Amino acid sequence: MESPFLPLSCILISSCLLLTTVHAGSGYVYYDWTVSLSIRSPLGVPKQVIVINDMFPGPLLNATTNDVVSVNVRNHLPEPLLITWNGVQMRRNSWQDGVRGTNCPIQPGQNWTYSFQLKDQIGSFFYFPSLLLQKAGGGYGAIRVNNRKGIPIPFPQPAEDIDLLVGDWYNVHHRDLRQMLDQGRHLPRPDGILINGHGNFGPTVFLWRSGLTYRLRISNVGIRTSLNFRIQDHALLLVETEGSYTVKKYYSSLDIHVGQSYSVLVRAKNLTHGHSFYIFVSSRFTKYELLGLGVVHYPDSRMPPSGPIPTRPAPFDFGFSINQARSIKWDLDVGAARMNPQGSYHYGAINVSRTLILENGLVVGSNNRIRYTVNGVSFLHPDTPLKLADRFEMFDELKIVVPSFPDAPQTAETMKLQRMGASVVDVKWRDFYHLVFQNPLPNVQTWHLDGYNFFVVG
Repeated sequence: MESPFLPLSCILISSCLLLTTVHAGSGYVYYDWTVSLSIRSPLGVPKQVIVINDMFPGPLLNATTNDVVSVNVRNHLPEPLLITWNGVQMRRNSWQDGVRGTNCPIQPGQNWTYSFQLKDQIGSFFYFPSLLLQKAGGGYGAIRVNNRKGIPIPFPQPAEDIDLLVGDWYNVHHRDLRQMLDQGRHLPRPDGILINGHGNFGPTVFLWRSGLTYRLRISNVGIRTSLNFRIQDHALLLVETEGSYTVKKYYSSLDIHVGQSYSVLVRAKNLTHGHSFYIFVSSRFTKYELLGLGVVHYPDSRMPPSGPIPTRPAPFDFGFSINQARSIKWDLDVGAARMNPQGSYHYGAINVSRTLILENGLVVGSNNRIRYTVNGVSFLHPDTPLKLADRFEMFDELKIVVPSFPDAPQTAETMKLQRMGASVVDVKWRDFYHLVFQNPLPNVQTWHLDGYNFFVVG
């Protein structure tokens, strides 16, 4: 049966290890979440929003390197549910990663306890529901993985950590959006931008004290829109991204693409009188501009923000975003999850086992039905979860599985064919793979290799 999620394709890199090793001295963190629907109006229009423990965004998952995290999720939605942990590495327990194919969905009225170890990891991440386009209805929240005691953070301790979840938002229900995609249509333009679940009708407000330094952990939790983040008359000092500490560098604004997380330090001004400043989050690479607003209040602030709006890059200035990405450098001299410096691993000595060139595409079939592809294949879920098929060597019995998924794009004529199936790439444990992503389409694409980290080399 065809997946009711959406006709986007994906790649499952299957390497099954169902053993989790817990080191002595590891801490344990427990959460109990109830996922349900609640009528909210983030953009002034009532909508059924997915909430966790009646919170939107959901509760913070706050843990430390090597902690074992247990999250009991009760599904009070009228449809199946899975929660995935964006950026959290699941190399040795990928069957807890909360995506279809490795986890069975939590049925309505049922519960499931995720249990995984935050092994060798620090940084700022987020979680979200992975099924049925539910992410467009909420259900997401922030993840912090803190340094262990004895491993200092490579900057002065900030006065406060602030999680900022920004993303595009639709006023229509996620079920309606899913139906559009299942009918082979494009998604419409979003209706606005949210900051921590609030739109411009009641913007998120932050209270800062003069002269203190704040750490902002910013994640783009949206569906499709790249965003530019900036704070009126304040500089952003980038210190961490995707679980790695970076060489410190000031930015006036940051482009944050879907799924990305950045951690910045912002020093509050030494003000003798109350002032207020805007936080601006604007859409990138779109013919229209969407703008999300937040407000920073200083002590005794009584007036709304005023003054010039900080400049933003031109809407289709791709060079700005590319140059920004190239300017971000790994800090090779500091420790993170371990005492030894991040740069002590010699990536230049890696023996690459195989190169995969992955090209996203688009096929228009009968009745102008759109399907998205990778290397010419549009993904369909088999009835048997792929993790089980791998464990019991059942791939020959699953007729929907594409045999020998191509390691590179096919000919132009082949790429135009409507080839559908479960795309599986067999890999070997501890092998290193060189992945090349190619995007011939006129819009920005983001890739998420679930349960693994990328090391960007170009």
